[in-house]
Amino acid sequence: MPLKKVEQFLKNKGLDTKPIVFETKMETAQEAADLLEVSVGQIAKSLLFRSEDKFGLFVVAGDVKVKERVIKHHLGKKPKMASAEQVIEKTGFVPGAVCPFALEKDIPIFIDVSLKRYETFYTAGGIAESLVEISFEDLCMITNGEVVETA
Repeated sequence: MPLKKVEQFLKNKGLDTKPIVFETKMETAQEAADLLEVSVGQIAKSLLFRSEDKFGLFVVAGDVKVKERVIKHHLGKKPKMASAEQVIEKTGFVPGAVCPFALEKDIPIFIDVSLKRYETFYTAGGIAESLVEISFEDLCMITNGEVVETA
């Protein structure tokens, strides 16, 4: 079901791309990069953080770590990674397969400038065996995400 949801979302937004489905699960950005034979930076990580009752999804290149001060700036004091249950509730996807669009709930999305260095990159496609190839501009357009610098 999550895969169809992502596919329909892309179609509704007028993008001529579909999730790529593989025979094997990809549990890390490095595994996905190895499978595609691209750099780990070209695998976008979608990380859900929370501060008290405020949530935000940060989309960053696979070789970037999000600095706590950046999360604090956008979400407030003492930010933490969301729990697996919160990830499913807010995004509709399981941890490790979080697509940064077609989300279950309306939450702020922050897209790191680190992804601009690639003509296209890959996001999770809703299940652990899928990825979606997309450009920075298209991701910003379909998510209305705020461009930030997280590193």
